Amino acid sequence: MKFGLLGAKLGHSLSPQIHQEVFRQMGITATYELIEVPGEKLAATVEELRKSYRGLNVTIPHKVAVMDSLDRIAPEAEAIGAVNTISFAGGKAEGFNTDYFGFARLLEHEDLVPTGKNVCVLGTGGASRAVLQCVRNMGAGQITVITRKTENAPEDIRSQYKVRTYEELRRLEGDLLVNCTPVGMYPAVDASPVDKAVMEHFGAAVDIIYNPGETRFMQLAKAQGKKAVNGLFMLVAQAVATDEIWLERKLDDALIADVTEKMRSLL
Repeated sequence: MKFGLLGAKLGHSLSPQIHQEVFRQMGITATYELIEVPGEKLAATVEELRKSYRGLNVTIPHKVAVMDSLDRIAPEAEAIGAVNTISFAGGKAEGFNTDYFGFARLLEHEDLVPTGKNVCVLGTGGASRAVLQCVRNMGAGQITVITRKTENAPEDIRSQYKVRTYEELRRLEGDLLVNCTPVGMYPAVDASPVDKAVMEHFGAAVDIIYNPGETRFMQLAKAQGKKAVNGLFMLVAQAVATDEIWLERKLDDALIADVTEKMRSLL
C-alpha cells in the first residue's frame, strides 16, 4: 500500500516516521512519501495519485484548495472548511479532517479542555479552522481569531467568530492562546507571532508547531511560569486517526502516547 503527504515544502515533516512506526506496530507493509507540489499543480497531482495510492495527507498550504479535487467530503471536514486526509477507496476520493480529532486529544491529554474558557487563535488557515471548530464544539466561552488584516480573513470565519488584528490582541486577555501560524517553525526558530507583553495576558499557550520541540512562542510562556505545549501529540493523534480511516480499523489510544515519545527523541 502507498500513502503520502502533499504540501508545498516538506523537508521538516515527521509524518513519514510517525506513519511507518504505526504500520510497524500493526504489522503492515506500506510506504509513506513526501510529495511536494505547488498550488497550480495540486488538482492534477491528486488526480494522478488516486490511480496508485491508498490515501494522502494534506498540509500547508493546500488544506482548503484540495477540497475542489475530491468526490466526497466528510461532515466534520465540511463544517471546518479544510481537509488534511484523503482516502482513495471504491474509486472515489473522500476528504476528512483529523486535525480536529488530534487537537481535541491534545487538549484532553494536557488538561487544557477549553469549556467555558476564553480562547484566542492565531491564524486563519486550514489548521486554524480545525482548531476553531474543536474549541467551539468543546464549549469554549469566547473565541477570538487573530489575523494581520481583518478584512482579509475568510468570510465564513468573520461571520462565525470575533476577528481582531495583532495590534488589537495587545489589549485582549484570555485563558488559552493557540498559535496556528507557521511563525517559529524550523528553520526560522527565533521568530514568534507574539511578544512577551501579549503572552502576559494569557493563562496558557499551545503551539501546533512541533519542530523545534520548544518554539520561541512556548519559551515566552514558560518564562512567565505558564503552561506551554507543542503540537507533537496532536500530530501523532491525527496521524493515528488518519490510519484508522485508511485501514478501516480502530487503533488503541495507548499507541498515540507511545509513538509520541518515540518521535520526541527525533526532535
